[in-house]
Amino acid sequence: MVAIPARFTRAEEEHWVAVMTKRVLAKERRRRPSDTGLAAAADRLAATYLPPDVRPTSVSWVTNQGQRWGSCTPAQGTIRISHRLQGMPSWVVDYVLVHELAHLVVGGHGQDFWDIVNRYPHTERARGFLHGVAYRDSEGGPGSDEEPDVD
Repeated sequence: MVAIPARFTRAEEEHWVAVMTKRVLAKERRRRPSDTGLAAAADRLAATYLPPDVRPTSVSWVTNQGQRWGSCTPAQGTIRISHRLQGMPSWVVDYVLVHELAHLVVGGHGQDFWDIVNRYPHTERARGFLHGVAYRDSEGGPGSDEEPDVD
């Protein structure tokens, strides 16, 4: 149901119903992005930040990661991204993807790994954003200064 002013003409009504429907559908797509869209973003990011021959075999949203933002199984080339990121800014999701993609090249979190991740221009900003979300969601509240678990 759409509430509109009684003074609207039929044409105005049709226009505003179309506008609002478009807005609602766009918001819904942001809240529930598809695995296909996530995989496309990962392919784009891999082409930009990874060596040419390194690509994931699968990328998907998962609902079983309550503490981690994402995870990677390098041997299989699979990446899983927590559904908790759905609806967050695309630059945050892209950061988590780049983080997980970097594990396809480097298994740990040493300097070689961070050299890849830090090529993404919004790394520091996204990490700060995720720290804020983790802080907000933590049961520790004030005084809790643990690093959010990305993988």
